[in-house]
Amino acid sequence: MSYHIEQIGETLSFLGEGPVWDDQTLTLLWVDILDGYVHELDPATGRHTTHRIGEPVGVVALCLDGRLVAGLKGGFSFLDRLTGQIVRIDDPEVHLPGNRFNDGKCDPAGRFWAGTMPLTEDKPTGSLYMMGPDRNAHRMATAVTISNGLAWSLDHRHMYYIDTPTMCVARFDYDAATGSIGTRDIAIRIPREDGYPDGMTIDVEGMLWIAHWGGWQLTRWDPSRGVKLDAIRMPVSNVTSCTFGGPGFTDLYVTSARKGLTEVQLASQPLAGALFVVRETGFRGMPAHRYLG
Repeated sequence: MSYHIEQIGETLSFLGEGPVWDDQTLTLLWVDILDGYVHELDPATGRHTTHRIGEPVGVVALCLDGRLVAGLKGGFSFLDRLTGQIVRIDDPEVHLPGNRFNDGKCDPAGRFWAGTMPLTEDKPTGSLYMMGPDRNAHRMATAVTISNGLAWSLDHRHMYYIDTPTMCVARFDYDAATGSIGTRDIAIRIPREDGYPDGMTIDVEGMLWIAHWGGWQLTRWDPSRGVKLDAIRMPVSNVTSCTFGGPGFTDLYVTSARKGLTEVQLASQPLAGALFVVRETGFRGMPAHRYLG
């Protein structure tokens, strides 16, 4: 299948990540992690709002009350998307100053999940946390090196999770009623030549879309068989995450990064760090889950 890829907006992020489509405002949010920015773009009008957080911001997700819930360097927080005001909630790793939050998402029951990683990216000192309506962070998985993509199966029986250096997508038994996760196995093994698995989303057919750091691509997989179904070649090497959006959830928004690229590499891929859209993919996503707390 042939896909049409275009840059949207003019922002080039150092480490663009975590796109989320707000189906109420018809806007796209994403973060520039290490530079500490939260971006919001209205694709229809081009209106672009930026909040400078003042610390690394690994992820934002939507709340029912219109605010954002975020995983910052200083832990879980609420962010007012109109004023940029931050309200601190819980920092489960105040004792680990060498870690920061990375990717995250809300689950089908409205709990917020986000993982941590070492700033050095070279040792398993991170963890995966879940914050329910009680607004306390609960540690759900340990020995994580680079916590990344999350998704939940359409029947809400499984949670998919990427710890990037493992080169696989893990599948956990998941209890939507309690938020607990159980038995873990491997749903997908990523070939080294495809690039490192990074962010992830799921479509209405239950297929996983994975962004590949260093891989110049997005891929679509059947997690029940561990089989790659399709790939979209991107004009940049460090593809970081993706989400479906647009009025019918048929457009695929894709973030990327300039981090780690030399001047020579940047010259050959000047759009590194851009936000892209793949319009009318022929596939459809679903609304993002919102935090209930």
